[in-house]
Amino acid sequence: MSPRRARRLPPDQPRRPRRTGRPAGAWSAAGQDGPGAGGAEGAAGGGPAVLGPPRLEEWPDGDWVVRHVPGAAAVKQYRCPGCDQEIRPGTAHVVAWPATGPGLQERRHWHTACWRRRPRRGPQARRGRAP
Repeated sequence: MSPRRARRLPPDQPRRPRRTGRPAGAWSAAGQDGPGAGGAEGAAGGGPAVLGPPRLEEWPDGDWVVRHVPGAAAVKQYRCPGCDQEIRPGTAHVVAWPATGPGLQERRHWHTACWRRRPRRGPQARRGRAP
């Protein structure tokens, strides 16, 4: 058997809990995601999940504020504007909104790959939808 292959434990033997890589009760670097700041509870219910800090990205279509959302913080279902597919709970993705203008009213949840491919898509026409 390969040393990299996972081996199942007998059903009567307890499993060790996984390490999360962050101390319990840690907040995001931006300091905005405390209790009651959006309800981003971890999937395991062990406390709030840590969101990535918002950062400014320059793209050909303007400046955008982008925040990475880890899978543990993704508790709702969204629809990606890039591929028009669902972003299911527990899926890591990005949230982006224009740096200027209305801001948070214009924020959208994107698959990470769709966000990176966005400039190559051309016009933002959704396939299969009537105008």
